[in-house]
Amino acid sequence: MSLCRSKRSPVVSKLLFLSLALVLMSSTALRAQEQNPPKADVFLGYQWLNPGGTVPVGGFPHLQVTPPSPVRTKLPSMPIGYGVTGTYNFSPHWGLSVDVGGNFHDVGAESTISVGPRFIWRSEGVNFFAHTLAGLNRLAPRGVNRSNGLGAVLGGGIDLPIIRALSIRLIEADYVLGRHNFADVVGPQDPQLRHPVLEGVRLRGGLVFNFGGAAPSAPVAASCSVKPSEVMVGEPVTATVNATNFNPKHTLTYNWSSTGGKIEGKDTTATIDTNGVAGGSYTVTARVSDPKVKKGGEASCTANFTVKEPPKNPPTMSCTANPATVQAGTPATITCECKSADNVEVNVSNWTASGGTISGSGNTATLNTNGAPAGPITINATCTDTRGLNTPASSTVTIEVPPPPPPQASKLSSCDFPNEKKPWRVDNTCKAVLDDVAQRLQHDPDSKLVIVGNQDPAEKRKNLAAERAVDSKAYLSGGEAKQGIDASRIEVRTGNGGTKTADYWVVPAGATFTQEGTQPVDENQVKPIPDHPPAPAKKGAGKKAAKPNAQ
Repeated sequence: MSLCRSKRSPVVSKLLFLSLALVLMSSTALRAQEQNPPKADVFLGYQWLNPGGTVPVGGFPHLQVTPPSPVRTKLPSMPIGYGVTGTYNFSPHWGLSVDVGGNFHDVGAESTISVGPRFIWRSEGVNFFAHTLAGLNRLAPRGVNRSNGLGAVLGGGIDLPIIRALSIRLIEADYVLGRHNFADVVGPQDPQLRHPVLEGVRLRGGLVFNFGGAAPSAPVAASCSVKPSEVMVGEPVTATVNATNFNPKHTLTYNWSSTGGKIEGKDTTATIDTNGVAGGSYTVTARVSDPKVKKGGEASCTANFTVKEPPKNPPTMSCTANPATVQAGTPATITCECKSADNVEVNVSNWTASGGTISGSGNTATLNTNGAPAGPITINATCTDTRGLNTPASSTVTIEVPPPPPPQASKLSSCDFPNEKKPWRVDNTCKAVLDDVAQRLQHDPDSKLVIVGNQDPAEKRKNLAAERAVDSKAYLSGGEAKQGIDASRIEVRTGNGGTKTADYWVVPAGATFTQEGTQPVDENQVKPIPDHPPAPAKKGAGKKAAKPNAQ
């Protein structure tokens, strides 16, 4: 028996090669997964183990060797063993496994109990699985106290389904790791033997019993639908098929046919062209088949659709004018809304008008009312569709009677101021003119008066034009004539007439005075000058009164 320590690399290399082979085999098994996997399964079978480690071993009676202390011994292969695994499946792929295994030999025994996840790829004829387990690794070398250490199992295998309840585990290959402590029997001079690490390989085979799971799949079926189910001639119809209970990993074949129209189908959807189809009811049929299933792998369905002949409804049209009432010479816009209940193309044309001139393009026209008499103007247009059906419509624009011209201010009269000594004085001739002005204002109580005072450039007196205006206002609104005209109806201004005059403008209600070159008079600064000013104050009675408004 060899007393040398086993090497790690050959075992690991074999395990990596085995794992790679399982992955490659799984990648080639691109068949459909079983739709109703069992809820749990239990493996019972034979287990062979190569522990892959060197441990302390006691006496060997059959070799008649009785060493005084444990001997460094490489554990041999253990062909006697058993394996049991129970797995609960959370999904078709994933499950939680509890694994128990044990092997026996004259040199010693090794047993494991582990738990961990399992991934399984289920196909129709073979299942591939891989698991990663962790738990207890128990080692009992001959003649030495047993050791309970941490352990792990990494590997996978192949199951061949026989019937739903039973599969054959063709092979399971696992890497088995165990860490132990024999410090109670090995001295510190050999640390590797005190804490040996087992890196072994185990092989299994046996039976897998499956429990639970859903009932067998229902028969394959197909259901068809069309959208829309009612169309006009020329409109497309989309048909859809929904296949159920087929193997989702198989590529299905779809065949489409229709009793009317040209059908083009791809997979689960088809389009039906109804151009040239007569009105009526038609049927579309879909046949779905699984080429890999010889019996029970085909289903079909139908759906009906209706094609209608296009109706012959004439178009409808309504017209509006904006604005509907205008002055002569003001244009108006006519807009017509033309529609077809049959959704065919329409056009607006044949614009005419009973007055003015009309010019239009499309559904909009412009009415020119220059020279049109007062009264209504009727505008007509025609809506025509591509089939020749037409509908007329009209709108009305009313030409208003021209309104009277707005009131304007007018010059009523003027006064001259010839007095050289008192050039501001309203003389009797001017008073007679102002009497006529007052009479006009009395007969037209809503009108106002604007007095514009003028001044000759040769006249040097300051504010003379303003004095002529305020003196005229004073005569009308008070003063010696006592005409009683409300002063608020009289506005005083100065002009640039260049003459010794005052002009009197009547401003009717609603009119404004727009004479250019005039300025309002500040009546707080320029006061009317009476014809007979008060006598000068006596000497010593105070300062001599200044001449009013004198330069």
